[in-house]
Amino acid sequence: MTTSLYTVSAPIFVQFLTSMSAVLGKTAAHAEAKKLDVGFLLNMRLYPDMFPLVRQVRAVTDHAVGGVGRLAGVDLPVFEGNETTIAELQARIAKAIDFIKSVKRDQVDGKEDIEVVLKFPSGERKFTGQGYLLNFALPNFYFHAATAYDILRHCGVEVGKRDFLGTPVTL
Repeated sequence: MTTSLYTVSAPIFVQFLTSMSAVLGKTAAHAEAKKLDVGFLLNMRLYPDMFPLVRQVRAVTDHAVGGVGRLAGVDLPVFEGNETTIAELQARIAKAIDFIKSVKRDQVDGKEDIEVVLKFPSGERKFTGQGYLLNFALPNFYFHAATAYDILRHCGVEVGKRDFLGTPVTL
């Protein structure tokens, strides 16, 4: 049985992005109730050499849109990367979700063997389409989503596993 690259990417990304936006909503409510500076929360990190919450959320959206967009061979949306509020992060997430929903199944499925080349300061990294999605985009997406959630739990935001997982999505 062939695995659909679209099925293991687009609906998963939308599900977790939607749940992340909801968790950020709970974060705003938590900050207001506890009279906390939201900027403080957005700049929290688990360890000094790790990205802060705001950068974790940016990475989640980047890996989601890259995961679908690169396979589809379409231009990726441009994000300014200057978000400083929860509302701005939620708008970024909404833009990512809209982009993912705009990509059709037939643009992604069948792209297992295409070449995906990523450029890093240290050089290029080449993948097959399937390798890129399964061994790079999805693991990075989950890593940064879990880290963002963990930062918020560490800061006392009352969220649980169900908040992280969200509700499955059918596209």
